[in-house]
Amino acid sequence: MSKSKEVNAFLDNLAHPLRTEIDYLRELILSAHAQLEENVKWNGPNFVYEGEDRITMRIHPPKQVQLIFHRGAKVKKQPETRLIEDTNNLLEWRGNDRAIIGFKTIEDIKKQQNSLQAIIVQWLAVN
Repeated sequence: MSKSKEVNAFLDNLAHPLRTEIDYLRELILSAHAQLEENVKWNGPNFVYEGEDRITMRIHPPKQVQLIFHRGAKVKKQPETRLIEDTNNLLEWRGNDRAIIGFKTIEDIKKQQNSLQAIIVQWLAVN
């Protein structure tokens, strides 16, 4: 899947200081699954899988970029255990079905790229 023109235009208008990091993460996320769609939601890039919001990028305040892993906007029954296994402890869990990871530099992203890709693939595989 290629990057969305809507998201490109949104980001072009922001002149965000972490645009390189944002674009790198967008490509990394979109390359994880051919069925991912990208749009703008909650003032940042958002990634939809099978009609559900699954990963949202928080880009404000512009000191870091956070990826929020979730199961959509509608409240669902909380699972008894975490949805995925994060063997590298990169995720900050906010519930068993919601987690966050933050990056401040492109080097941070590249250092964790393989682990992050594994997290994305696992996340999309669960409901």
